[in-house]
Amino acid sequence: MINETLELLEKPRADEVYMLAGWRQWADAGSVSSALPNYLIEQTGARKIGRILPESFYLFQVPGTQDFLRPEIKLADGYRKELQRHENQIFYSGSAHKGLVIFTGEEPHLNAERYADVFFTIARELRARRVISFGGVYAGVPYDKDRQVSCTYSLPRLKDELKEYAVRFSNYEGGVSIGSYLVDRAEQLELEYISMYAFVPMYDLSQLSPMLKGLSVEQDWKAWYDIMRRVDYMCKLGLDLSNLETKSRELVRSVGEQIDTLENKMPDANVREFLRKAAEEFEELSFMPLDDVWQTGLDDLFKDS
Repeated sequence: MINETLELLEKPRADEVYMLAGWRQWADAGSVSSALPNYLIEQTGARKIGRILPESFYLFQVPGTQDFLRPEIKLADGYRKELQRHENQIFYSGSAHKGLVIFTGEEPHLNAERYADVFFTIARELRARRVISFGGVYAGVPYDKDRQVSCTYSLPRLKDELKEYAVRFSNYEGGVSIGSYLVDRAEQLELEYISMYAFVPMYDLSQLSPMLKGLSVEQDWKAWYDIMRRVDYMCKLGLDLSNLETKSRELVRSVGEQIDTLENKMPDANVREFLRKAAEEFEELSFMPLDDVWQTGLDDLFKDS
């Protein structure tokens, strides 16, 4: 135990350590924040090395509501098979040279300042040189284009570097998510903290026909892939992203097929034309590292020869 709220079972050491984080939170479009860390844990074979104890940060319920915030239980013949708990877990994978800490948590209901302090205690105890968190926001962006990635950062000096990763710097004003809330505390602690938010496709089709509702991407593999290409290059992690790339392409094809189905069933709704117009002002900002530019050039050269 590091303190009454943080439990670390071990402190792995590596020459260079990076920390990635996501939450079940408000800004979780496309499951970018909640599911991407779990995917990385599985892909890297990361082991659990600790957790934040939940007692200080969560409400059981809000008076006047029946099930809002309550934990959920699954029973079978009167026996408790499963009980949902608030989890904030720490995983680790890596070598003596490069270490990767993966944090997967749940946005706190209260004591956010204390939660932030505990979170960054993890980063300091494990000597993470940089923390990167994930989020997702729904928007009417094209499903078949590279996702826009919005970025916030804790220290002014990070901006020049971040320009290299084809990100947009957020000018958002409004309610804060835990990922953005931590930016403020990280600056106070003079820690490198970067929050990346992908814009995930969602379309309101009800204006085309009362028989249509919305179309959204619930698990946006394309957003996961576009964020992780930047993170992998930035931190030189050497992750194998081929599976994500494949799932990304399959997702684009699947959404395209859904739209074709709608177009065939309801041609008068002009779904394709609606999406085309919605995409007219979209400016695709693709991340193309110099290494990839050289490889693309070589591939084109040999293709033409």
